[in-house]
Amino acid sequence: MTRRVLRSRTFQIAAVLVAVLIALLAWLAYSALQVKDDLESARSDASRARTLALDGDQNGARQAAQAAADSASRAGDRSHGMVWSAAASIPWVGTPLKSVQQMSDAVDDLATQVLVPSADLASVLNPSKIRSGDQVNTAPLRAAQPELAAVAKKSTAIAEQVSTIKPTWLGVVADAQRQLQEQVDEAAATLNGTNVAAQLVPSMLGADGPRNYFLAFQTPSESRGTGGLVGGFAVLNARNGRVTVPTLGANSTFDDPPRPQVDLGEDYDTIYSSYRPYTDFRNGNLSPNFPDAAQIWLANWKRQTGQQLDGAMALDPIALSYVLEVTGPVTLPNGEKITADNVVPITLSTSYERFAGDNEARKLYLQAIAKAVVQQLADAKGDSGDVLEALGRGVHERRIMIYSTHPEEQQVLESTELGHQISDTESPYLQVALGNASGNKIDYYLKRDITYRAGDCSGDTRESTVTVKLTNTLDDMSLPDYVIGSMGTRLTVPKGTSLTNVEMLTTKGAVVKEISVDGQTPMYVEQPLHGRPYLSTMVRIPPGETATVTLKLDEPTSATGAAQVPIQPLTDDPTVTVDVPTCDQH
Repeated sequence: MTRRVLRSRTFQIAAVLVAVLIALLAWLAYSALQVKDDLESARSDASRARTLALDGDQNGARQAAQAAADSASRAGDRSHGMVWSAAASIPWVGTPLKSVQQMSDAVDDLATQVLVPSADLASVLNPSKIRSGDQVNTAPLRAAQPELAAVAKKSTAIAEQVSTIKPTWLGVVADAQRQLQEQVDEAAATLNGTNVAAQLVPSMLGADGPRNYFLAFQTPSESRGTGGLVGGFAVLNARNGRVTVPTLGANSTFDDPPRPQVDLGEDYDTIYSSYRPYTDFRNGNLSPNFPDAAQIWLANWKRQTGQQLDGAMALDPIALSYVLEVTGPVTLPNGEKITADNVVPITLSTSYERFAGDNEARKLYLQAIAKAVVQQLADAKGDSGDVLEALGRGVHERRIMIYSTHPEEQQVLESTELGHQISDTESPYLQVALGNASGNKIDYYLKRDITYRAGDCSGDTRESTVTVKLTNTLDDMSLPDYVIGSMGTRLTVPKGTSLTNVEMLTTKGAVVKEISVDGQTPMYVEQPLHGRPYLSTMVRIPPGETATVTLKLDEPTSATGAAQVPIQPLTDDPTVTVDVPTCDQH
């Protein structure tokens, strides 16, 4: 064979190969467009199925879910073909195709294993279907709970599956993955929330017999570990899904016992006993662990009245404002309207000026506001779904918390944000809690900036730095002493100065290296609390100034997973920065 013939045949073979490659690329491009259309259709139908299920439209939800399943199945068939799979296996170049395969699998699972069975649960997913007037129909929730649990578990698994899809260099695929992640996270949140409700609502709302709960109204303008000083309280009664408010009182009507009625352990006592949390109602919620406060309140109420309550709840005016956005304003007996816009400044600021010379009148006024809002909520004012969204916002911001004396219910509560307990996680952890040490309402003017940074995971330990900046924004020194004076301390504190106890709970196994306040070494308390390192120090912040607390720690890199940083519910919207690399188990 001559060299010319050989070159000709080589050229022909190369041409054929190029033609085949072009054809394959064209087929992949065409298939990619088809898969893209199928996935977009599936995601759109999936979103419509979820909306229809939440609206209680069972037939519409089932049809939309089946349409999503059909589109996802087509996308799966196309993306798992031999050519596509071969191209997806090519390092780097094929990663977008691999991602598309994984997404099509996830959407198929979401449609067939979550949305289709969820359509049959439309009657319990739609809040308005469960409520009749001021009564919650608990039986459907209870009956659906086993199936809800199964679907919620699968939905959570799919959300985790999507989160493991590796980032890709192709922007359109990366965007699709982010959108899918949002969609599956929303589905998981809805189903898990409904499953929790199905586990708790029937029994806690009195389906198995009357229930009674202590409800604390916290005032974050005077900070405490769980949020704020308890300015008033109510005792709620729940019977057959209906809630009433037979008892309402100011904190001054709570009878402080002469001696502790409950024992929260040596660690708790070492930190808080000097403030008499067991016997001074104003300090019962110093600990950021809500079950601590709940147990004190319940024990002291039983001592005062003989009534054994079934649990305790707490909320603040900011959570009430979210409810008023949905239910509309309430009208007080004197004709004054309390709205979503004015309830926070009234309850946390202006009422102290309005009733500067009559503290009892102020408490009665605030009680009237709290009772009106709670009663409006109990009377089922407002759209059920919107009310649940408002309450969900309050829970997410840790402004609503619940404790149950029934162990099986408390176990479920502690798996949610409602529990508001100090976490037992083994992950990196930071919880900063402020406690007002002046007995005033100056925390209305306090702003927080919290930063948590840690080194890499190369060693057995790494240095981490916690920086807490507190700014006192007070600019009106004419306010009453009750607001900006120092009425709860024997220390000499200039008017308008914030005297704040800064508490920090950190990662298990962490060791303190150093602590400073504005560059100086302060006095501090170091002590375990609920199995976690605890440290606190007192900080003074004059009006218009900022104090900076810096804590350096050695943390074990065996603390795996994403850092957890729960935020104390106060009046500000704090700036929170978390830069903590995630360590793998090693």
